[in-house]
Amino acid sequence: MDLEKFFDKVNHDPLMSTLAKRITDKTLLKLIRRYLQSGVMNDGLVKPLEEGTPQGCPLSPLLSNIVLDELDKELEKRGHKFVRYTDNCNIYVKTKRAGERVMASIRNFIEKKLRLKVNEEKSAIDRPWKRKFLGFSFTSNKEPKVRIAKQSLKRMKNKVRNITSRKMPYPMEYRIQKLNQYLIGWCGYFALADTKSIYEKLDGWIRRRLRMCLWKNWKEPKTKIRNLVRLGVPDWKAYEWGNTRKSYWRVSNSPILHKTLGNSYWSSQGLKSLQARYETLRYSS
Repeated sequence: MDLEKFFDKVNHDPLMSTLAKRITDKTLLKLIRRYLQSGVMNDGLVKPLEEGTPQGCPLSPLLSNIVLDELDKELEKRGHKFVRYTDNCNIYVKTKRAGERVMASIRNFIEKKLRLKVNEEKSAIDRPWKRKFLGFSFTSNKEPKVRIAKQSLKRMKNKVRNITSRKMPYPMEYRIQKLNQYLIGWCGYFALADTKSIYEKLDGWIRRRLRMCLWKNWKEPKTKIRNLVRLGVPDWKAYEWGNTRKSYWRVSNSPILHKTLGNSYWSSQGLKSLQARYETLRYSS
């Protein structure tokens, strides 16, 4: 279940009323009210806010949790198993019929009691492994495991494709630097996933992307031959592959480049391994 434009639609008066039940310091309440009404800049002009909280500020998620604490208590009172983070909430029930009943009941509570609106496009009743939550999902095993959602993997691969696009004449050092910056942070977030094998597959795919870029950077057949020989390939084999007409992507998966531009080569170039980072985060504590 997802709330529609939650950070844009939070009503200030009920929020301040909820805060006043817990905070007795009037100066602090006044400061929070001024923060909520500080406005946003649009085309160089500041527009005051009558509802919603400023996005991108650490205080907004905190205020959202205060607003939705009432929802948490309602779900607990009903005995539901659920997980919520800011405006995203998954409620787990045993049957589809129960899901339909709970969805209608909770929607009514959110819209009438909290004066918020449920996002119908992003909210649905489905199997847990067919839904995602904060970028994660579950496997469909009898004993389910946490996995990375397909949408999250797609976004990650698109980012890597942009960094390793052979159309962009980036130096290899720059590509590796950008990959390391992105992938180490990405792995740090998704290390919660139990599906370890995906990291090994991603490592192999990333190295293949880099082999494709390097092969294109070598351009002329004589340059390819010279570099292959330098990497230890016999002259006749280097000549054969240096003059091949196969596509960059196909050559990047060839045995000749797998052997010469394998794991140890990219490690020596400074490329960080997702699998190694995952194992460090999971098992070194």
